[in-house]
Amino acid sequence: MRLVIARCSVDYAGRLTAHLPSAPRLILVKADGSVSIHADDRAYKPLNWMSPPCTLKEGIGDDAGVWTVVNKAGEKLIITMEEVLHDSSHELGTDPGLIKDGVEAHLQELLADRIETLGEGYTLIRREYMTAIGPVDILCRDASGATVAVEIKRRGEIDGVEQLTRYLELLNRDPHLAPVRGVFAAQEIKPQAKVLATDRGMDCVVLDYDALRGIEDDKLRLF
Repeated sequence: MRLVIARCSVDYAGRLTAHLPSAPRLILVKADGSVSIHADDRAYKPLNWMSPPCTLKEGIGDDAGVWTVVNKAGEKLIITMEEVLHDSSHELGTDPGLIKDGVEAHLQELLADRIETLGEGYTLIRREYMTAIGPVDILCRDASGATVAVEIKRRGEIDGVEQLTRYLELLNRDPHLAPVRGVFAAQEIKPQAKVLATDRGMDCVVLDYDALRGIEDDKLRLF
């Protein structure tokens, strides 16, 4: 990741035009190619950004200090540097992923134990099925024997759908598992996330944590 703190102005040209006047800002250039411009407020949300795939060209000669970021649609983000206060690059390596909180981890455990909650005839392959980009919460088979990858969240948002999309792309490269379809399961699923998941052929399942805990408590056990 490259971090640049500079006094700069920013112009966006694409479906609309936007201009950020000169001010000190933080510019993040990530390993995935994305470029985002941040102010010292607004929490995590950038003032402007360009998502990958995109290319960054740093000007030379008369254009020195001008960065031009172009995406595949031809939209441009032009950053004009007036003064660079800091410029450093850091290798972050592979991120281990988010460690789930107690409720989310317990949801996974409960759902794996009662996998038929997803539908009659479902069978568990395993929890935390490891892939090259992290573990899939639950891998199972439906009544027809088809492979199903389940991503579990407390609150289902778009980033969770994107995460499941990446897992599905990878799992479907394995001829022993393909075709693999996805199930996005959460206690609450945001409308935008449901629309995106449905558009990508995923099923959405709302989980009742209290009901699952009740099922578990009523289950006969040998002590």
